[in-house]
Formats: sequence, C-alpha cells, structure tokens
Amino acid sequence: MRFTTFLLKYGEIGIKGKNRYLFEDALVRQVKRALSDVDGEFKVYKSQARIYVDCEGEYDYEDTVEHLQRVFGLVGICPVVRLKEQGFDELKKDVVSYMEETYPDKRLTFKVETRRAKKSYPKNSMEISRDLGEAVLYAFPEIRVDVHHPDVMLNVEVRTDGTYIYSQIIPGAGGMPVGTNGRAALLLSGGIDSPVAGYMIAKRGVELEAVYFHAPPYTSERAKQKVVDLAKIISRYAGTMKLHVVNFTDIQLYIYDQCPHEELTIIMRRYMMRIAEHFANESGCLGLITGESIGQVASQTMQSLAATNDVCRMPVYRPLIGFDKRDIVELAEKIGTFETSIQPFEDCCTIFVAKHPVTKPNVEVIRRSEERLEGKIEELYQTAIDTAEVIRIDCSK
Repeated sequence: MRFTTFLLKYGEIGIKGKNRYLFEDALVRQVKRALSDVDGEFKVYKSQARIYVDCEGEYDYEDTVEHLQRVFGLVGICPVVRLKEQGFDELKKDVVSYMEETYPDKRLTFKVETRRAKKSYPKNSMEISRDLGEAVLYAFPEIRVDVHHPDVMLNVEVRTDGTYIYSQIIPGAGGMPVGTNGRAALLLSGGIDSPVAGYMIAKRGVELEAVYFHAPPYTSERAKQKVVDLAKIISRYAGTMKLHVVNFTDIQLYIYDQCPHEELTIIMRRYMMRIAEHFANESGCLGLITGESIGQVASQTMQSLAATNDVCRMPVYRPLIGFDKRDIVELAEKIGTFETSIQPFEDCCTIFVAKHPVTKPNVEVIRRSEERLEGKIEELYQTAIDTAEVIRIDCSK
C-alpha cells in the first residue's frame, strides 16, 4: 500500500497549555529540516492538534521514516490513508480494502478506535467503530475482535477535511523539539561517551555547539576527522552546529613541564573547561555538557569532578553521570556513533596520561599547582582561543 500522508504524534508537548503552539511550531520546523535532504516534496503542517506530512509525488518511504525517527519531540509516526469526504458505505469499503492490503494474513485480532473531530458527522464515534468493525468481520470471517489486547488497532479519524485511516505507529525519538530549551556547549572527544551525552541533552530540546581539543603532532588529522564525523552523526538529531577545534598542544606541554604529573589530567581538564566556557559565553550558551560518569576513570571520581567544576561559572550537565559503560555503549550503538568512536585514533585526553593519576584531588592543592603556570599560561590560553578553527557541521552535507 502506498501512503501519501504521515500523522505525527507528540508526547510532552500535549501538556504545555497556552504555550503549546510554540512547541508545535518548533516541531514543525524540525520536521521540515529533517526532510530537507530526502528526495521528494513534502508539505508539513499542523491541524487540530495534529501534525501532518503530505508526500507529494514520488518519495522514498523508508528514507522518509528514517529521517522522521530522528526528530526529537515525535513519539509516533503513523502512515495514513487519507480519504476525501464521502458517505459511510464508501468508508466501509475503503476500510475493508485497507485491511485486505495491509494484512494479507488474516489470522489476527483487531479493534476499531474512532475519533470524530467533525461533530456534524451523522454517526458518533462509538457507532462508527461498531459499524466498521462489523464490516471487517463480515468481509474476513477468520478475523476476531479483541477489545483489550488486539493485534491490530485500526484507528479512524473523521475530520473536517476528510477521513484518516491508520493502524501502524512507528516509534519516534521522543523528547522535546531542538531549540525549545536553550543552547549548550558539548566538550566532544573522539570517545564513546561525549557523543552520547550530546544526543541526550539535544533530546531535551537543547541546541548544541561543540568544542574539540586537538593536540598535533601527538594527535593526527585522522583523529580530528573522526570527531568531525561524530559531530555529523549527532547533527542528524540535533541539527546544524558549530564545532570549535582548539589547538591544545602548547598548553598541555606547558602543564606537563610545570605541574606534578599525577595532577596532569585534572589540570588539563580544568583548562579545557575554561576554554569551552569562553566559547559557550560567546555563543549565548547556558551550560556545558560532558560525557563523564562517576568512577569510570580517575578524572571522573566525585573529587575530580568537584575540582573540574571549580573553574566553571556556568552549569555543567553530565547526562551519563549514573550510567554503566554497557548502558553508554548500547545507546551509542543505537544512535550510530559507536563504530566511529572505536576507530583507533587517539585524542589529546589519552596522550598525556600519568601512570598514577590522583583520584581524590584536593582543590586547594590543584590551585597551588596552577600558580606555577602564571604568566605564560595566559598567553597560551589566549592563543588557543584566537587560533581555534570553526567548522560548520551539517548532517546534510
């Protein structure tokens, strides 16, 4: 069966009260963006607390569904048969034809659920469900009714512009439309965790920017390209973003020369957060995002996280904070970042790692160690900011 319309269902947006239209409009924009690089012509609009996509002419069904499943805010994607206004006898014939084409194996149970938005229709919702169910049973005696746990829920919506029939609800990504909850800066490495953290924050409606710390010649151009590729995967869900590529080599080498080696990771991390916060402030971001999980490595103990937070004025969001590594890997596989993340190109966080890093750093001790950097570090910090490369990430490119 060829479907020419999709009914898009949203979740949390439905309880937004008087502001709901703002979220609906944002969702329409995100759907249009998602479909902008799909072959075909699409009309996206909202009507009577519903969002629809009309597919005009030829289009790729599978590709269209795949792109819609990346839109945060959608909980269900329903391929719909749309019928023009007609008599009830014609509607019964169309419903029987729908069941015939959609379900070749009729050994199933079903239930008809009707929503009558057009109040002038001569039958009410219960009567429509009853009479359509009777027509289906008459046409296919092997089908049975199950009003509690049916194999097929046949939905019929009688609206002012026609009647809509659907029975399949393809799961959506859930969450909130990107752009409805501000902007944040993601510290993006080439590892497994940070891309997943970005995905999870974007799912709550937050626009993303990203900051990557590059350390040539200790890290290669392949390592940088790996991060660009990860950003492109995230942008499938989060939309266009800026990626700031910061040359961090001189800062790392200076810290390595001046500070105790067991404190290297913490002090380097603190300067990463300072630089990321600089770009976040420039772009109007409301927070930083990291992929840290408590206890996963030495720099992610409670004490280490407190030492890192010490240099930040804006909030630091860590959506993976309570996740096991297995949980993170499963989500990375689901969103498509895992295979890229495990490519063997090291980032700057893995190059300058002490053999015995401190796991319970004292903030006062770390501050005293950083005093050894005063003077030159300010110049290196400013140079890193001034020479940062900005790459526009767009999944459609």
